[in-house]
Amino acid sequence: MERNAKLASAVALFVAGSVLCSLSASLPQLVGARVVQGVGGAMMVPISRLTLMRAYTREDFVRVFNFITIPGLVGPVVGPIVSGWIVTYASWQWIFLINVPLGIAGFAYALRVFPDFRQPRGRFDIAGFLLIGFAVLSMTCGLELTGGKTSSPVLAAALVAGGFLSTALYVFHARRFSSPLISLKVFATRTFSVGLTGNMVARLGIGSIPFLVPLMLQVGLGYSADVAGLIMLAPAVGSIMTKTVVLNLLKRFGYRRVLLFLTLSIAGIFMCMGLQQPGWPLSLLVAQLFVQGMLMSGQFTSMNTITLGDLPAETASDGNSLLSVSQNLSISFGVAISTALLRFFSGPGGELHALHATFVAVGLMTAASAFVFMLLRREDGANLLGAESNSRGKAPREENNG
Repeated sequence: MERNAKLASAVALFVAGSVLCSLSASLPQLVGARVVQGVGGAMMVPISRLTLMRAYTREDFVRVFNFITIPGLVGPVVGPIVSGWIVTYASWQWIFLINVPLGIAGFAYALRVFPDFRQPRGRFDIAGFLLIGFAVLSMTCGLELTGGKTSSPVLAAALVAGGFLSTALYVFHARRFSSPLISLKVFATRTFSVGLTGNMVARLGIGSIPFLVPLMLQVGLGYSADVAGLIMLAPAVGSIMTKTVVLNLLKRFGYRRVLLFLTLSIAGIFMCMGLQQPGWPLSLLVAQLFVQGMLMSGQFTSMNTITLGDLPAETASDGNSLLSVSQNLSISFGVAISTALLRFFSGPGGELHALHATFVAVGLMTAASAFVFMLLRREDGANLLGAESNSRGKAPREENNG
């Protein structure tokens, strides 16, 4: 079996971007190097996830996916702590150079071990690539400008509208092109459509938490940066612990019930953060963040596996790519929306009041995704959880094209 040259190329591009970042002598050079690094990083996740989808059976997919998401949950929490230590005791260049030995190991692993499952594809859809690229760029820039103090609301609205128009044009194009960049046939799988929509709505709230929680800790509650960094270890520990139980919960209660419970519980935790006051016991805050990490870990595993698990082989690549794009967009949108909410709630009540109100609003946004997950059926996802789960519901189905 051919080794995964595409994954190796993505890792190599990420490492090259990291080296260029460390060598940057000006802000424009650093921005350009970060673009190179970002392209490589953005390629690694969907390529590796698609390979896992094709390498394992549906019954094993949830277990494997549950394991490989641990670095993605721990990295964003531990990373700022490590980088803060590096900047304090070494130099900022080492934040990027630390990626080099890890990247070399990943490059060798991709070439020697990681399989490459190839499927025939038509000619590259240049028009579709340009339409989707413009839609993503336009909507992201428009929502980012919404949170800026000096940005024009008219320009922001025009960019978002341009993104939606470009998306509509892509749909028109994809219906007529023989091999579109992302096939619309992927939406024929009902669990994918529900899961993708729920993913996007839930992450609008969840995606803002890495931005809002440090603000609450430092600006609202007055903790120093190093103490705030250590406190942020609590959700990382909680996320790892959840990995041992989420599969059993899904087998016992099913995707619909678990996702509804997790979604509403996460929303409740966010709103509880809106009650936090200076002087309250630190243990209470740590406990909240610990439970938040547990719930979000289970939420990510459940949302992603129900979204991708029922896709047939011919649309798995399209669904995987669309999920990656939607997740990145939702996180960017979540940060932009939370920034706009902070500005809206700012006033005589001060910064802590604005943060409290924003946490409540983000909690309500997250809770709204429960209405999407209610569209799942009780038996949905049973074929992903093995015979024990299948015996409780209907027989497993190879495809879910309701």
